[in-house]
Amino acid sequence: MKKLVSCVLIVSMVGGLVACKSSDSEVKNFTVSYEGIATGDVSSGVSVHDPSILEVDGTYYIYGSHMTAAKSTDLLNWESIGDGYMKTNPVYGQIYDVAEEAFAYSGSKDSIIKTDDGGTHVWAPDVIYNESNGLYYMYYCCTSTWNASNLCYGTSESPEGPFEWQGALIYSGFTNNNIEKTDVLDYVDEEYAKKNYIKGGAYNYEDYPNAIDPTVFYDKDGRMWMVYGSWSGGIFLLELDPETGLVIHPEADEANNVDAYFGKKLLGGGHISIEGPYIMYDANTDYYYLFVSYGTLTSNGGYQIRVFRSKTVDGEYVDMNGEYPEKSAMHQNYGLKLSGNYKLPSLSQAYMATGHNSAFVDEDGKEYLVYHTRFNDGGENHSPRVHQMLMNAEGWPCDLPYQTQGETVSDTGYSKDEVVGRYFFINQGTDISSDIANPVIIYLNKDGTVEGKEASGTWSMTDGTYYMNVTVDGKDYSGVFCEMKDEAGTDVMTFSAVGENESVWGVKYK
Repeated sequence: MKKLVSCVLIVSMVGGLVACKSSDSEVKNFTVSYEGIATGDVSSGVSVHDPSILEVDGTYYIYGSHMTAAKSTDLLNWESIGDGYMKTNPVYGQIYDVAEEAFAYSGSKDSIIKTDDGGTHVWAPDVIYNESNGLYYMYYCCTSTWNASNLCYGTSESPEGPFEWQGALIYSGFTNNNIEKTDVLDYVDEEYAKKNYIKGGAYNYEDYPNAIDPTVFYDKDGRMWMVYGSWSGGIFLLELDPETGLVIHPEADEANNVDAYFGKKLLGGGHISIEGPYIMYDANTDYYYLFVSYGTLTSNGGYQIRVFRSKTVDGEYVDMNGEYPEKSAMHQNYGLKLSGNYKLPSLSQAYMATGHNSAFVDEDGKEYLVYHTRFNDGGENHSPRVHQMLMNAEGWPCDLPYQTQGETVSDTGYSKDEVVGRYFFINQGTDISSDIANPVIIYLNKDGTVEGKEASGTWSMTDGTYYMNVTVDGKDYSGVFCEMKDEAGTDVMTFSAVGENESVWGVKYK
């Protein structure tokens, strides 16, 4: 039964605050105030858009769109090692030595399909260490328009480059006039290509992918795969030959959404907002997790991270309801939303458009989500962020509220005295909008009730573990407790829980 409370007025040195006095005489303050809470620096030292991460001997590298790259030893402070479209870029610059070949199809004003703005576009790189030949492989896209792109790759003996362009892999955006300038007809006959890939003389973007945003990974059996795609026909998967890094084109299987050129379709279609795919395997849960971003990438575009999972590398990938978005679906209803727009204590500004992530498991078994965030400062400046993830009891990832500062969750859990108390609480919801998830105040009471003026319910914890459950306003969430530091370095107790494709976070100051 919910506790009876009576409201009293408390006057403090910082002004009048409305609080409530519970039946056990504990005074509770439900007013959201950041008074006395230090704020942290929102800068990480670099701007890397669409960050894809690689760890090499204790150094972490992130690679991003527009030929950017940075490195760090603590996942918090980053040093730029490459930035911008220039021949002197030490990581990517070699591409200009072969620009006539590298940009032959797309990516520049001189391409077969010219860029809309006459500039150069090299987007969304991903680097993997090839265990077969000891080289680092970078997969990236050159793009000219919103659906005319091609996936390329380069190799290097060092994670810091230079990556030498090796060739193109997959093309999109072609028409009857230029399909022969691609390799498409090496894998499907002309009649099939012009009937399926081309519609009304133009590229059939609603059913087939935009060849951008490639990420490459090994499955649990050591096979190599590339997942890619953005808006257009959705997200696709292709196997790679680890000896060469080249695509292994599959046999067509229409019943299972497998195309002989583009590979297997996993999600999306109908030009809905879905992009930036990344697949991570978790040996503890034995699931493959497919992360994608929804919305548009501007500060007010509702950009956000969603996740699906599968027991097999080629799917099917489903959300917490066992579903996934298909062509022209109302896709906000599909996929567990891990992060969107939000404001928490110690953040000087709200974080906006948190998205286009990568993920990894470190040598200690900790799992991390890596993405960029913008801010509600009226601009489009962005900064990389790394948050630790913890799997809940059911094997769904829970994104911890603050960027990692070396926290380690207690394997034996926390005492009830450590976790009860006053929390800043936010619900990320499932919307795709510019709305910011702002906190309300709730109390986790010792008797298992959740008390708040704007949210209430029950909660519980599993003894000897960090697992917790919370029910708020009739919705059930399963999650984790973790002691960590906020953005200013202040010790806080947090919880992160997921349910019905929503993520809820709580932050308690001691």
